[in-house]
Amino acid sequence: MSYTTPLDEQQLIADLQDPKTAKAAFDTLMRTYGEQIYWQIRKMVTNHDDANDLLQNTFIKAWNNLQNFRGDAKLSTWLYKIAVNETLNFLNKERQRHNVTEEGDASMLLSNLESDEYFDGDQLQVDFQKAIATLPDKQRLVFNMRYFDEMKYEKISEILGTSVGALKASYHHAVKKLSSLLGEK
Repeated sequence: MSYTTPLDEQQLIADLQDPKTAKAAFDTLMRTYGEQIYWQIRKMVTNHDDANDLLQNTFIKAWNNLQNFRGDAKLSTWLYKIAVNETLNFLNKERQRHNVTEEGDASMLLSNLESDEYFDGDQLQVDFQKAIATLPDKQRLVFNMRYFDEMKYEKISEILGTSVGALKASYHHAVKKLSSLLGEK
């Protein structure tokens, strides 16, 4: 089983659906997309251990639902959707557990960031991350995907199931809010 570069997605899908090659193909899937998805999750939860757990949950859900993958979207889009849902569910559960609202959530995320031994940013980076943490979840997600991952609005639209126009507006509002917050420094 060998895949061309860029990844031959049709062959990978066929291998994922064949019981004889599914495990090896899934290993290829994890190696190909694992790091990208980890960082997408990490930007939302700000904690390495939580991000690792959510990445693992994402791949477990993908493995358990391979038979439901219809091929309407790319594998990467499907995995991102699973990761986004896992991440948003996790954040909602954490808010409930700590009895905070989405608006009051920033302090929890900042505390994760400041106590994370893997974060090595300078003060400017810390201030930037603190400002990003104040954004509502979906706005933060759109900002991260567009700003850090340089995803096209069309791909974000596929992942989040939101119109391109709404995504552009969300990104614009996020940038305005971040500019305002960082301008105060």
